[in-house]
Amino acid sequence: MQNTFYNEYLSEMTLLCVENDEFSRVLYASFFDTLVSKVIVVDNEEEGYAQYKKQHIDIIITDHHMPQLDGFELIRKVRADNPSMPIILVTAIDSTDSIIKALKLHVSNFVHKPVDTEELFDAVLTAARIVLSKRYVEAERNKKIKEFQEKERYSAYQERLAFDKELSILRNDFYYQLLESHCRSTDTGVIIPDFIYRPLDILSGDAYSARKIDDYTTFYLLVDGMGKGVSASLSAMLMTAHINYSIDNMLKQGNFDLHNLIDDAIAYIQPILLEDEMISVDFIVMNQYETSMHYAKFAMPPSLLQDNTRKIIKLKSNNPPLNRYQKEFNIMRIDISSIVKFLFCTDGLVENTLKNGQGSYESVIEDDFADAFTQKELKTLFLNRIDKQEDDVTLIFINCFDFGNSTPYHRKFSTSLIAIDEAGDWYESLCTSITDNKSMINNALVVFNELMMNAYEHGNLGIESLEKHRLLEEDRYIETLMSYENECIKQIDITVHVLKNDPSVYIVTQITDEGNGFNTKLLSQIFRNTSRYNGKGVYLSRQSSLGIYYNQTGNSVLFLHKIE
Repeated sequence: MQNTFYNEYLSEMTLLCVENDEFSRVLYASFFDTLVSKVIVVDNEEEGYAQYKKQHIDIIITDHHMPQLDGFELIRKVRADNPSMPIILVTAIDSTDSIIKALKLHVSNFVHKPVDTEELFDAVLTAARIVLSKRYVEAERNKKIKEFQEKERYSAYQERLAFDKELSILRNDFYYQLLESHCRSTDTGVIIPDFIYRPLDILSGDAYSARKIDDYTTFYLLVDGMGKGVSASLSAMLMTAHINYSIDNMLKQGNFDLHNLIDDAIAYIQPILLEDEMISVDFIVMNQYETSMHYAKFAMPPSLLQDNTRKIIKLKSNNPPLNRYQKEFNIMRIDISSIVKFLFCTDGLVENTLKNGQGSYESVIEDDFADAFTQKELKTLFLNRIDKQEDDVTLIFINCFDFGNSTPYHRKFSTSLIAIDEAGDWYESLCTSITDNKSMINNALVVFNELMMNAYEHGNLGIESLEKHRLLEEDRYIETLMSYENECIKQIDITVHVLKNDPSVYIVTQITDEGNGFNTKLLSQIFRNTSRYNGKGVYLSRQSSLGIYYNQTGNSVLFLHKIE
């Protein structure tokens, strides 16, 4: 026996010896006592199997012949659990049938009777090497799995950081906001700008921005880098970041000018573009006071506009794609006094293949745009027509709600829990009188009750989320509400309009409190991470409606539901 192998191979092993002969059991016990970590000696197959199930066994030595059941029965039962367990068969029989039987059961080795300790030791040592080799392979596999998991976690972490960085570059001054502006030169409507940004990969070749220039003027930007991957993403993000930086400087100096903005953007991006690289861009400026829109489209898909007669107007690109050598560009102006809807998008929307390969979405986009009253409806129509998204999709959907031809349902309620209940009853009765669509009524009530409570407690009573949680923990919430109610003379204003977008009809509800409002930019954080921020009720309201939109102050919220 070679002492150098003892500790390395045998010292970690647990042996199970199944032997009916007492002399052999004593031999096993004494021989292996100092060689292995643990030796278990039993005198029958049943006890042997019981010990195998109970203990962590590394190697089994079993006699071929035992009074109750032979060693083959034990081997069969062990193999059913563990096909790779090293098993050494001790036998005095040399018949071919027995050997074949043992080999079919994948016996690891044979030791002849009478037992020779050197032969026995060699057989156990060989089995121990196999066990330790498997352990090493398993350990290495687990190590690689762990390393892979750590790399995956790190990669996922970096991807989250990269996407957060992209979102910080994409400036949106109107995230779930309504614009209380002049729709078709009147004060009888609101404008709802809405957005979809669906990158196919973390590093997106699409980018967009939406900026407030002044009370009447808004700027919209769409950028689509050529191709996919890092290069397209870098070009799109660099250009978007620079344009936003330029706008910030112009606004500080009070000299916003679209021509200068485009000229500066081209001068910035051209040295960055590769020799054969191009980039598509939409520059859009709307002035609601002048009811005009100026645009410069650089190889972007046609923009769609719908007027108040449901006519669809297509604005094609008036410039080639931006490249390293472009010097001149065109800006065009159109009158938008009769326009009620706008759609600007990247090519990922229009070029997506329809289901069953029936052309591209471009062939049906005009129909869907005409039917969609909101961004959410257009998104649903798009997703229903395709099997999968094939490219980054970014769009800006703008709807002008003209309430001039609508007779509003209007009520004011005081700031009290009793009044909130009364408001809920009034709103339910109103919805029931307008439609028998129970599903819509239930969803509308969920949103109404949630947003009314927000107007009551956070708006007029001025209770912040942290204070509310503290009062609830102290069991003083209702008591505090009653106290604040007694001193509050503010009211909550509710206005409901019924609007038509043939062939559909919509209920548009607006709730306005007299509180200080809140920073509506927090909505982007709430909707992207509901587990981390307060505002789960606002998130639920968005999910249960076609959209919720706040005014810039944050004390008035509008939400929509489709009746039919």
